Amino acid sequence: MKRYTEAHVWIACDDADASVATVGITVHAQEALGDVVFVELPAIGAVFAAGEKAGLVESVKTAADVYIPVGGSVTEVNEVLRSDPSLANRDPLDGGWFFKITMSQPSEMDTLMDELAYTGFAN
Repeated sequence: MKRYTEAHVWIACDDADASVATVGITVHAQEALGDVVFVELPAIGAVFAAGEKAGLVESVKTAADVYIPVGGSVTEVNEVLRSDPSLANRDPLDGGWFFKITMSQPSEMDTLMDELAYTGFAN
């Protein structure tokens, strides 16, 4: 299941383990940012509440904070993205993910937009 926020962040959980989710920026976000040149990823083990700043993405024209969609603790970061930030432009919905979390309350996903709602919001 994949959900989206008004801050143009996506979150997807694997049906096999519904408490673990992957977080990244949307196609809309990377298009608005332009060429991504740097990402700041959270520390593994860091704990965030929904809506807190968990990272930063910088492009040739601007910078934007990355807000965590649901509360949880960071279990993994995308080291490939750290060494090749342009991956966020080339593959934002798959290989360009930012970090993985163990959600403290998976039901928070229900408060986020599905793809249809996000598409209407972003356009």
